[in-house]
Amino acid sequence: MSLLGMLLQIGIAYWLSTNRKKINWKTVGWAFALQLIFAVCILKIPAGQTFFGWLDKGVTFILDSTTAGAEFVFGPLGVNGAMFGQTKVPHLFAFQTLPTIIFFSALMALFYHLGVMQKIVYWMAIAMKSILGTSGAETLSATSNIFVGQTEAPLMIKPYVEKMTMSELNAVMAGGMATIAGGVMAAYIGMLKDKIPGIAGHLIAASVMSAPASLMFSKIMVPETEIPETAAGVEFKSESLDSSAIDAVSRGCSEGLALALNVGAMLVGFISIIALANALTEGLFNMFGAENITLTKIAGWLFSPFAAFLGVPFKECAAAGQLLAEKTVLNEFVAYLNLANIMNGAVPFSHKAAVILSYALCGFSNLGSIGIQIGGIGSIAPSRRGDLAKLAVRALVAGTFASFMTANIAGLFIG
Repeated sequence: MSLLGMLLQIGIAYWLSTNRKKINWKTVGWAFALQLIFAVCILKIPAGQTFFGWLDKGVTFILDSTTAGAEFVFGPLGVNGAMFGQTKVPHLFAFQTLPTIIFFSALMALFYHLGVMQKIVYWMAIAMKSILGTSGAETLSATSNIFVGQTEAPLMIKPYVEKMTMSELNAVMAGGMATIAGGVMAAYIGMLKDKIPGIAGHLIAASVMSAPASLMFSKIMVPETEIPETAAGVEFKSESLDSSAIDAVSRGCSEGLALALNVGAMLVGFISIIALANALTEGLFNMFGAENITLTKIAGWLFSPFAAFLGVPFKECAAAGQLLAEKTVLNEFVAYLNLANIMNGAVPFSHKAAVILSYALCGFSNLGSIGIQIGGIGSIAPSRRGDLAKLAVRALVAGTFASFMTANIAGLFIG
C-alpha cells in the first residue's frame, strides 16, 4: 500500500500542476532519491542505524535536562515525583511538556548566536542545491525549515522574497508546511520518548527527509517557468541578534515562553471545542437511534483511506485517520497529544502504525498555517500577498504530501 500511496500522491500533484510540460523530472527524481537514501541509511544500514541511535540518545539526554529547571520552578509537579501522599504524579502537560519548549528555544538561540546552526543550514543547502538544481533561495529556505518554523525560515532569505518567482514562492510555503520547528519537535519527543522507541531519531529524520520532499512536490505542482534571481546561488549573511551568549539565552527563553503559552492556550481551546462538537454530534445521532457516533469518529472514517495508503495496518486505519484529520483541520500538536494518549492507553497502536504516524504528522500543513504564512511571509514582501494567497492551497497540498511521502518511505522499511 505504501508504494501505491506514493504513486497516488505524485499522480494528484501532477493533476494539480500549473504547467505539466515544464515539470523538471530530473529535480523530482533526485528529490525522491534523496528521501530514499536518507530512509535506507536511517532504517536499514547498520552504520546509519547506529548513528541515529546515538543521535536519538543524545537529543533525549539533552531534553532530559529540562526536568532540572521544571523541578526547581514547579517542584514535584515538574517531574513524576511523590506529592500529596501519592507515589507518582500523573503526567502534567503544562508542567512537564511545555517547559521543554522554553529550554529548547533557549538552546537554539544560543546555537544561532554562536553561528553553529547557520553553518549547518548553509552547507546542507549547498549540497541539496547541487543535487536538485533548485535555486539558492528556495533551497536555503527548505533546509532552514528543518530547524526553525514556517515564518522564521523565510527570514533567512528576506532580501530575495520580493523578487521570487511563483515557483520559488510556492516552494518556500510548502517547505514551511512540510516540517516542524525545533521547539515543538522537542515537546513531541518529550511526549513520546517513553512510548515510541527511537522517536527523537524518527522525528529528526522526518524533518530532514521532508525538506527534499517539499521541493519535489512544489516543483511538480508549480514548475519553474522563469529564471530565478538566485539560480546560481545565494549570498548568505549571518548576523546575531544578541550582544552576548547570555543575551541570546535570555531572548530564547522569552520567545520559548511565548510559544509555550500559545501552545497551552491553543490546546485548551481546540480540545474543548472538539469535546463540544463530539457531544453535539453524538446527541444528534442518538436522536435517530445511532449510538456512539462522534465527529472525531466520522473524521476518522473519512481519513482512513489516507492512513491505509500510508501503510498503516487496516485494522488501525480508522484510529489513524482521526489523527490525520486532527492534524489537517486543527494542527499537529493536537494530533501528537492524542497519539501519546493512545500509546498510553489500553489499545495502543502497533509499532509500525505508530512510527508511520510519527512521520505523517511531522509538519505544519494545516488550514491555520495558510493564514500564518500569508501574514508572516507577507510582512517580509507586502507586494506578494496576493501571490501567497493564490498559492496557499497548492502549498498546503504539497506540504501534506511531503509529510505523507516520508511516512510512505518509512513504512517500506518498518516491519
